[in-house]
Amino acid sequence: MEEPSVLDYVKSKLKIWQHGRKIDLPPAETIPASIETPGAEAIGHPPSAFPWRSLLAMALALGGQRAFEPPHTTALTGIVLYAAAIGLLLWAYLRNEWKLPSLAESLNRTDPFTVRRTPLIVAGLLALAAFLAFGGNLFTTLNLTFWILAIIFFVWALWVREPQAEVWWKRLKKRVTSNEWQVSVSRWMLFVFAACALVTFFRFYRLSAVPAEPFSDHAEKILDVYDVTQGQTKIFFERNTGREGFQMYLTAAVAALFGTGLTFLSLKIGTVLAGLGILPYMYLLGKEIANRRVGLLALIFTGIAYWPNIISRAGLRFSLYPLFVAPTLYYLVRGLRTQKRNDFILSGLFLGLGLHGYSPFRIVPFVVVIAIGLYLLHTKSKEARGHAVIWSSILALTSLLIFLPLLHYALENPAGFSYRAFSRLGTIEAPLPDAWWHILSSNLWNALRMFNWDDGQIWVVSVTGRPALDVVSGALFVMGIILLLLRYVRQRHWLDLFLLLSIPLLILPSVLSLAFPAENPALNRAGGAIVPVFLIVALALEGLLAGFGRRPERSVAGSGKGRVALVWVVMGILFIWSASQNYDLVFNQYDRAFRLGAWNSSEMGAVIKQFGQVYRSTDQAWIVPFPHWVDTRLPGVWAGIPNRDFAVWRDDLADTVSMTAPKLFIVKADVDQPEHNDQAALDTLAALYPQGKLSLYMSKMDNREFWIFFVP
Repeated sequence: MEEPSVLDYVKSKLKIWQHGRKIDLPPAETIPASIETPGAEAIGHPPSAFPWRSLLAMALALGGQRAFEPPHTTALTGIVLYAAAIGLLLWAYLRNEWKLPSLAESLNRTDPFTVRRTPLIVAGLLALAAFLAFGGNLFTTLNLTFWILAIIFFVWALWVREPQAEVWWKRLKKRVTSNEWQVSVSRWMLFVFAACALVTFFRFYRLSAVPAEPFSDHAEKILDVYDVTQGQTKIFFERNTGREGFQMYLTAAVAALFGTGLTFLSLKIGTVLAGLGILPYMYLLGKEIANRRVGLLALIFTGIAYWPNIISRAGLRFSLYPLFVAPTLYYLVRGLRTQKRNDFILSGLFLGLGLHGYSPFRIVPFVVVIAIGLYLLHTKSKEARGHAVIWSSILALTSLLIFLPLLHYALENPAGFSYRAFSRLGTIEAPLPDAWWHILSSNLWNALRMFNWDDGQIWVVSVTGRPALDVVSGALFVMGIILLLLRYVRQRHWLDLFLLLSIPLLILPSVLSLAFPAENPALNRAGGAIVPVFLIVALALEGLLAGFGRRPERSVAGSGKGRVALVWVVMGILFIWSASQNYDLVFNQYDRAFRLGAWNSSEMGAVIKQFGQVYRSTDQAWIVPFPHWVDTRLPGVWAGIPNRDFAVWRDDLADTVSMTAPKLFIVKADVDQPEHNDQAALDTLAALYPQGKLSLYMSKMDNREFWIFFVP
């Protein structure tokens, strides 16, 4: 190649918007001592001795995000501060102060295109047999056997044996069988252990109390789990507009393993474990995209953040969305980088499993297609594009095989399978309140600003009316978005563009609530975006901290130790700020707001349970329903009777007179607002049972009292 001139070099550095051949300077030993070599991603400027622009940009971004906190009275101030922060960020970027960590290097490999034909044929026959046996919407011993064997033979047929994996397995086997074990713990391992302990604390601390009470959706789930324990091993649970079955089987396993029974706590333990399951893959994704520091930062900020913590604690299927998004994307990204077929098989396995979890995950197959499409558009190698098409086909077939039971149900009952999604997207339950395109654009805008402005009005999964991110994460998220855009403009790497596009794609299940726009934004339906959002947060923070080490020969305090100390100070301030705010959001604000919104079914259940202990039966205990009051199935969950609805309607109270045993009636009370007090039920009971005794149960929560009418 002809040696480039100095003019060629300058042009290549100034035209940062053009993507093409890069021109580097000759080796360092040929450069005069008076010329200072810029960093690997410098744009015509040497790195600064002290990254004051980056620090000032971060400080302004923090101030801007702080101004966006409720009650939103300083929004203009926040916009001005963010504008100044972005301006300084651009300056810092040009001065090589604040850069994102480099993307991991792509590898060039040739797929051997080997297939074990006999296992593949067997897998196809078993898959066909399983599909035909999945009738009746039930898992049986026969169809499960066919299905599992089909998966095993399919993976065996396509799996590529790798020497490194075999060496690793031999080493592990040797260590396990050795008589003496030597364990060495590095400083990095201590950091990882400390991070794991911290995020485990955030997820399990006060789990039995936060959130305090279940609501109607929990009653439906517990009834579904009860059906499982009674042998109704359904593929798709049709109660309450239909639900995939992963959580039902997970909760049944939790109840049996921990002895917690069919309770609200069992639901929460299962979903919190699912929420923890995302964290190892956040670490792996960060490490795969950049380095292990990014992985650890992604793990920590995801683990302490209030958004993923709340949707994990809710006891519903919400945490299953990000749980399966993370490994699906990890193996997909790693497969496209390393060009290993096995990663596409693993990505397909998690993609198929995710479709058994939470309905919003149905958007992920489209996300995978777009990721592969971006890779094909940005890859110049014809061979790599051809391989990617083949690998994508393997991924699709693998996910289809895992999806097989639901596929059979969907073909038999298309309306039941799609009802939940189309009830929000279409006019099944309600007409669209406006033109669809107007609602869609408004929903998209509201959903995109939920990260830094307003996360919606759904109190069961959010602290309403505030940003979904804390101040630190919100500021880093904005800075990370800008830095990703800058790097994509310069380098044109498909992964940068995919990280940016994956956010609006993964929040689409919330955006597409056209019939009920008030349900958007919904942190639960947008939960898949947790993965790219906190990866961007980690990338931005790593870039900020790395800026202190781009010129080691000069430092803040005159030595490298000064810079290291400053890095720890900055990281400590940001981390403590983020952790303390997220703690307050979950264990104070969310806890308090949830208790004000939920009814005290636990106290009613305790009264019924005590009645049963005294009189050895709860058959004569009832709750008189009242509009917008407690779900009469929930007190039974607390009383240890999860399969009974304790409702007796006011018109049916006379039917209880023929029963001679002692009776207990729980009635809606509101001494301050008579219109919310069920006086009609009290009058009816007094007429039916003149000997009855009426007392007011004083709840621990304000305005949650209820009447107890006891008939001896």
